[in-house]
Amino acid sequence: WTGWGGVGGDETSCSDLRAQKRGRPTWSRDLEFILVTVGYAVGLSNIWRFPYLCYHSGGGAFLIPYLIMVLLCGIPLLFLEFAIGQYTRLGPVHAFTKICPLLKGVGLGTVFISFLFPTYYAIILSWALYYLFSSFRAVLPWTSCNNTWNVTGKCSSGFLAGNSTHLQSASQQFFELLEKTNSIEELGGIRWELFGCLFAVWVIIYFCIFKGVKSTGKVVYFTAVFPYFILIALLINNAQLPGAKDGVLYFVTPVWNKLFDVQVWVYAAAQVFNSLGISFGSMVSLASYNRFSNNILRDALIVSVCNSFTSILAGFVIFSGIGYMAYTHNLPVDRIATDGPGLVFVVYPEVLSTMPGYQIWTPLFFFMLVCLGLDSEFSNVEVTVTFIKDQYGARLLPYVKREELLALAVCVVCFIFGIPHITKGGIYVFQLMDHYLAVVSLVFLAFFEVVAVCWFFGVPRISVMVKRMLGKAPNLYFRLCWLLFCPLLVFGILISSIVKYTPVQYEKYKYPWWAECVGWIISLVSIVWIPLGIIQEIISNKGSLIQVSLR
Repeated sequence: WTGWGGVGGDETSCSDLRAQKRGRPTWSRDLEFILVTVGYAVGLSNIWRFPYLCYHSGGGAFLIPYLIMVLLCGIPLLFLEFAIGQYTRLGPVHAFTKICPLLKGVGLGTVFISFLFPTYYAIILSWALYYLFSSFRAVLPWTSCNNTWNVTGKCSSGFLAGNSTHLQSASQQFFELLEKTNSIEELGGIRWELFGCLFAVWVIIYFCIFKGVKSTGKVVYFTAVFPYFILIALLINNAQLPGAKDGVLYFVTPVWNKLFDVQVWVYAAAQVFNSLGISFGSMVSLASYNRFSNNILRDALIVSVCNSFTSILAGFVIFSGIGYMAYTHNLPVDRIATDGPGLVFVVYPEVLSTMPGYQIWTPLFFFMLVCLGLDSEFSNVEVTVTFIKDQYGARLLPYVKREELLALAVCVVCFIFGIPHITKGGIYVFQLMDHYLAVVSLVFLAFFEVVAVCWFFGVPRISVMVKRMLGKAPNLYFRLCWLLFCPLLVFGILISSIVKYTPVQYEKYKYPWWAECVGWIISLVSIVWIPLGIIQEIISNKGSLIQVSLR
């Protein structure tokens, strides 16, 4: 251990010198790193997942397990990933190779997830951009049944809460412009409107990241802050609408017996884990551009608090609007509340269309979604770019003279990978990717990451690492979380995911067997690097398993 990372002399100067020799840039200001990580953590799941999960899992009572999981799992693991990136000044692959060679496949697995994730996450931004452009029409296209795409005899201009077997709302039929076919076996042709939106999304992403941290650090001053102005403005507006109070009460009213349901605690841990972006490798990559002595403990606390605050704020915004919708259509709140894409692309557009001043609120809402998604895209694409620079920088230098060309190549490849999602049956491809990549793969990688760092590398070494950067060792709270609570909680999520596993499904559509096989192949693309890395390390090095793991 004493030979790893450099010991003796001014550690800050040594690390910064090594980074300069590698040509590694740093954030212009500490605030830029905070805004980038807040923007990455605060994403669309805060808007469409947390509010529904909260009311479905006990209302206000759910906040108790959620906040406990933030303290026991979220903040310690975020602090840990910041420490790994900042100390090593490397992306996840090379950082994990130094920390735990035996489980170096974890780092490579995070790169594969972070490469594949933006290819389908950009599709959500394409939908949001499509809705944004459509919201500037004189009449919102999802409010009437007089459009060319509406199915005659099956369209209702009023909201339907699942109480009709043959009718669809105009909002539902507008969203189904994105999914004209009946199955994944009938992808059909490309939706050229979405093709144009997807192309525009990747052009925006490229021009935000093409200068690396220098350009991304400037963009986030707007993209990370603007959504808060919209959320607060929407909350003020919604609070004045009839029925808003009923919606909020439905969201926060505690159901105390839910606290005795183990699954509620698993949901809370999974929500914290996923919303903070643990195991995607993004936080490690972003922290690798920090100054060696940057106060990552402060940053971890700020990002965690902002993430939780945004989730709760979004819950009030969403359910106050749903309460108004329920009042307008004389329906109970639970007949309208839903989660996922259906919330922001079917239910909430309908909510916005009935609000006073909808011509203003509708485009602002979808522009906010674009900003939330862009921040997450920046960070995930940066993982791939960082890996290529760390691994192949010297060999690519003769061919790729400028970093802008490397970023362009990554964006072009991601754009091409996203094209199957914008076919007429692309929604089925999207759901398949989301289920097997963001659910199955991520949980496995998270478990092995925690084991590699907290148990193989060891809490004492982590403490020394933090002390060299911050001048003081982490307190007992962090050491206990790393040693005990984090591994056990992640293991609990893993076991629950295995026990509760269900095949992928989109609404009532069940995927064919070959699609399930494709889904598992997608999962294995990121997971398989863990056993391969273990085998390669054991073959290449002599000694016992423990000696190899700590080489």
